[in-house]
Amino acid sequence: MDKTTLEALKARAKEIRKLTIEEIGTLGSGHIGGCMSIADLLALLYYHKMKVDPANPRWEGRDMLVVSKGHAGPAVYATLASRGYFPLDWLKTLNHGGTRLPSHCDRTKTPGIDMTAGSLGQGFSAAVGMALGLKMDGKPNRVYAIIGDGESNEGQIWEAAMFAAGKGIGGLIAFTDHNKQQLDGYVKDILEPGDLAAKWKAFGWFTQEVNGHDIEELDKAVDAAIAQKEKPSMIVMHTIKGKGCNFAEGVEKNHSMAFNLEKAREAIAALEAAE
Repeated sequence: MDKTTLEALKARAKEIRKLTIEEIGTLGSGHIGGCMSIADLLALLYYHKMKVDPANPRWEGRDMLVVSKGHAGPAVYATLASRGYFPLDWLKTLNHGGTRLPSHCDRTKTPGIDMTAGSLGQGFSAAVGMALGLKMDGKPNRVYAIIGDGESNEGQIWEAAMFAAGKGIGGLIAFTDHNKQQLDGYVKDILEPGDLAAKWKAFGWFTQEVNGHDIEELDKAVDAAIAQKEKPSMIVMHTIKGKGCNFAEGVEKNHSMAFNLEKAREAIAALEAAE
């Protein structure tokens, strides 16, 4: 990746963070922590890696993304809006009555959402099925999926992992947002996940570990995953929950937070001033 592209993607990630903070602040509460930790990945995927057409969200030749940790929907909406799937003004309607942007991703409501996600673990199983279907049809499209480290407590995640490896689904590239926090506290205190990369490798996946906020490192990992044709790929991203939001980053109980638009704008100003 050249320096110009890298700087442009960093700027996109910052834009996604700012839009997400304002979006949730306009509503008054929301899942700020897990949205902030995947902003760098979303910028990389939608602006550099995935084959997509915002003017034709259901284009059959597109790559697809399933955000199984569906509560990170506001970050996905911010990304889609910035990419041109729908007007930026829609972000002000997050989770309001009649909105097309519900709190969790819903493919029947939002242009650009490829799979509905709600109950943790289910989106990942759907991603595996989607990728298997593409393989059976001989299509080159890829399916990308994002799961959480807290979500990895779900047995359904590991059933899907075993199935995907057993069927040799090479068109599936997944990411674990390993931000070490979940709804009720720190992951290690709820259910220690151990060495996640070693677990995915043991399940037969091509596995890598990266700094999830280093776009260049993420880019190289995705390239290595794309090169795998016979097995699915898992990229374990070490991230910081709330990254880039000054009142949410590095604090406890940042899974879902209440804050008003004034506080959101203060956080946006701090983010704009940061390097």
